[in-house]
Amino acid sequence: MSAVQDINVKMPVEDMPEEASNNASRSLLTLTALTIVLVLGGLYLALGYAGTDIDQGNVQRLFYIHMPSFFGAFVAFGATVVGGIMYLRTRKVKWDTMALAGVEVGLMLSLVNLATGTAWMRPIWNTWWVWDPRLTSAAIMALTYAAYLMLRGGIENPDTRRRFASVYGILAITTVILTLVIIRIRPDTIHPAVIGPSPQNAEGTFEATAGVVAALVPNIVIWATLVPIMLMWWRIRLQNATERVEEMKIKLLSEL
Repeated sequence: MSAVQDINVKMPVEDMPEEASNNASRSLLTLTALTIVLVLGGLYLALGYAGTDIDQGNVQRLFYIHMPSFFGAFVAFGATVVGGIMYLRTRKVKWDTMALAGVEVGLMLSLVNLATGTAWMRPIWNTWWVWDPRLTSAAIMALTYAAYLMLRGGIENPDTRRRFASVYGILAITTVILTLVIIRIRPDTIHPAVIGPSPQNAEGTFEATAGVVAALVPNIVIWATLVPIMLMWWRIRLQNATERVEEMKIKLLSEL
């Protein structure tokens, strides 16, 4: 049983088969438990299995969360693009709900990415922030999606809000792509390029760290798949419940 049933906010609660609803709930709980176990396993690999970096020390271990959280945000923001396109094509509210969930989850993960990045910079670069191209683009990305939520909050008409949000969410993915590739196209960045060849003057690679691949790859897979999917599913269920409460409230007021 997938999250598709939970996405459809237009289905009244009394019309949803009880067995299907229970199956969806069990699937979500199973996914949540699996995600928690694997995230803890990934933390063990990052904090206990991987060797300590010779040059950076234990602070390098932040990158086992820093990088995976960005890829998780990328997946969530990608879901926003899919939701936006499908809403514009079908005008079905369930797709707008998925797009909203993608933005909220993606923004949270991008803030984790920024927070772990600044925590790493303080002991390594002796500053909490530098206007490096990669860091600047990551901050712009987060602010762009924060503005998405402000846009939704500023439009009262539901149809207009969903239409504008869909277009915005589709266009906003450009900031994610720019953040992903900027260290390859800007030679003046000092941000580490951990995967693949580094730019000529990049600093801080982890090639000598024992166990780096064994710790980094599983965390990227977990944070880029299970974490955003699980969080988005919970957010969709919350939005569905909110919509049903509003529908019942309107129905009750109309009967008074």
